[in-house]
Amino acid sequence: MAGEIFRDAWGIPHLRAGDAVELARVQGRVTALDRAWQLETERHRAQGTSASFLGPEALPWDRFARRVRLADTARRCLAALDRRDPETGRWLRAYVEGVNEGLAAATAPGASRPAAPEFARVALAPGRWEPWTPLAVWLAAHILFAGFPAKLWREQVVERLGPDAVGLFAADGPGTSGSNGWLVAGERTVTGQAVIAGDPHRFIEDPGVYQQIHLSCPEFDVVGLAVPGVPGIAHFGHTGTVAWAITNAMADYQDLYRERLRRTGAGVEALGPDGVWHRAARHTETIEVAGEDPVGVEVIETARGPVIIGGPEGLDDGVPEPGAPPVAVALRYPPRVTGDLGFSALLPLLRARRVADVDRAVDRWAEPVNVVQAADTEGGTLHRVAGRVPVRAEANRIRPVPAWEPGHDWDGWHESPRAGLADGVAVMANQRGPAAPLGVEFAAPHRADRIAALLARRDRWSAAGMPALHTDTHLASAAALLDHAAALDGLTGAAAGLRDRLLAWDRHMDAYSAGAALYAAVRGALVRRLAAHPAFAGLTSPPAYPEVFQPWLALVPRIGYALEHLLDAKELYGIDRPAAVRAALEEVAARHPAGTPAGTPAGTPAGTPGGTWGDTHRLAPWRALPPTTPYDEPALSGDHDCVLCTSSVPGLTDLAARGPAARYVWDLARREDSRWVVPLGASGVPGSPHHRDQLPLWLAGDLVPVVTDWDGLRREDVVRTPRGETGQAGKREEREEEEREETDELQEETDA
Repeated sequence: MAGEIFRDAWGIPHLRAGDAVELARVQGRVTALDRAWQLETERHRAQGTSASFLGPEALPWDRFARRVRLADTARRCLAALDRRDPETGRWLRAYVEGVNEGLAAATAPGASRPAAPEFARVALAPGRWEPWTPLAVWLAAHILFAGFPAKLWREQVVERLGPDAVGLFAADGPGTSGSNGWLVAGERTVTGQAVIAGDPHRFIEDPGVYQQIHLSCPEFDVVGLAVPGVPGIAHFGHTGTVAWAITNAMADYQDLYRERLRRTGAGVEALGPDGVWHRAARHTETIEVAGEDPVGVEVIETARGPVIIGGPEGLDDGVPEPGAPPVAVALRYPPRVTGDLGFSALLPLLRARRVADVDRAVDRWAEPVNVVQAADTEGGTLHRVAGRVPVRAEANRIRPVPAWEPGHDWDGWHESPRAGLADGVAVMANQRGPAAPLGVEFAAPHRADRIAALLARRDRWSAAGMPALHTDTHLASAAALLDHAAALDGLTGAAAGLRDRLLAWDRHMDAYSAGAALYAAVRGALVRRLAAHPAFAGLTSPPAYPEVFQPWLALVPRIGYALEHLLDAKELYGIDRPAAVRAALEEVAARHPAGTPAGTPAGTPAGTPGGTWGDTHRLAPWRALPPTTPYDEPALSGDHDCVLCTSSVPGLTDLAARGPAARYVWDLARREDSRWVVPLGASGVPGSPHHRDQLPLWLAGDLVPVVTDWDGLRREDVVRTPRGETGQAGKREEREEEEREETDELQEETDA
């Protein structure tokens, strides 16, 4: 049996095989060929071993990955998957086989294509993927997706400012991933068939977090955006007769528990809600660190979950001092409880033909919790939440709760809310939509409202019109600051001139806009002034929690993202907000009394207006290793609350680390009229012609055609089943059975 690898003009892989299992193997292989360095980095991050070659900067993540038990949870989930859904287990293993084949081919001496240079820079050779590795990669990518560290922040807010302050800061904060997504039913399109479009907002990474891919076998033919390291197409796909897409539902489905721990001669015990001390699982692990001595980490797990902060030491009879941060905090998250990451949804999604098939498939979804939109060629539509959210006390959702007190157990799972369309349209942009009963912090409604307003401007839409929505830069949240500025009396001189220019600005955050640069400068100055006010002094120095959680705890970003709420609140702890706005205007005007000089270099500190917004608002992708030759990263339009959501951190930096990690338009009338684009390119190898070839299109708002005609593709390779496996399904099944037995043994050891 053989699989075939084709490429289009953008280097996007199109794969064809005789069955779904062989196709998974080819998908694993081509992903390793294109993204070997990315796959190895993700494998090590999932295992908590990335510091072994990336050095001490990776140690905080590795320590967290070990303590939260990512790899062990993935093994548990694989064991459960094999019992519940052996077909998906076989399919998953075929993908892993392909990854291992591709890694060997991609890094072999004399390989037909250049190997990723990062391997040589850190003297790393690819390791072997295990059947559970894709589950661990998925879990590592999403363990922080629901933002449980925000509960640590909210605890500090309640203690310093009171419970009413929680709502003031309840915005999608600095660590949150979001998305835009909209569905236009056939009644509102020129073809009479639905269109689905949108863009997931994540940290922009190099290589990218999404992989454009085409998967075809006799059972199905699907185009979509895959997650490298995970088989199939989970989030965004088009089968020809049905298409689907997701946005982050902003649901709260992970809980933090303050734990009272004590050491005994036999190990560690935790005080339970029954008033009894119970034995906690405990062992130690060693983290290798490149260039430094190894670091030991103690792994403790109570009945609630793994302890991710603190430990037994420093307690007086296990009771924290009043007002002190908790010494130990445990995390409870659904896959650790259920042994299910939702991978049983992946094959049914590929096989879907109608909306009802997608609906049944996502009934099996676990996490992250998403809002799913789907449409088919028979006029069916779907708008629902998918994923597991536990039923528990309201206090669990707000802040860490005491593990030793009753009333904080999980009691089943919420039903998944559903929603309909309004005037033939459904829009989700992380606002309080169908998932409102399931979450705490949501995005402001501006992106969703703007998309809905733009769609309302036409009676009929086509797939070709959707990029105009993707790239809209109107910033509705600017009104709060500008209204305060407009109401000021007595401004004179340069400050008055600056205020006049701001009020004349069109409120679009375009890269070429001088007005947008001025607004960002005043906004940054105001954020820093509010953060320095004595009213917030108790929030300036968060507890010494692990570094991984610090983005959720820093005051300046929190004020930056909640600025609109803080300015519109009826009262703000005695802060004179008009005076703060006046001072911010005067500060910026004093720095630039003659206006806004052009030519400010990239990297200029936040709040320093250059000639235009794009002078300081530039792309800042995350890379595991910095490039040997730095890229001149481009200027960006957009801002956090724009539909074109390129997020800076007001008051801290104008650089954008987050933004559209892909854009897509799924046309149900003709799949070949669908479009997509990623920020960089299909290849993860620096210097490859397809490493950054889509960047100009992504910047301009243009999209790449989705090619579905095999005659228009270039065949690159025929991937044959390794010798000895063709026609010998029994041998493969025997090997899979041995792996399952090994996994079951690990599970038994863990349970013991």
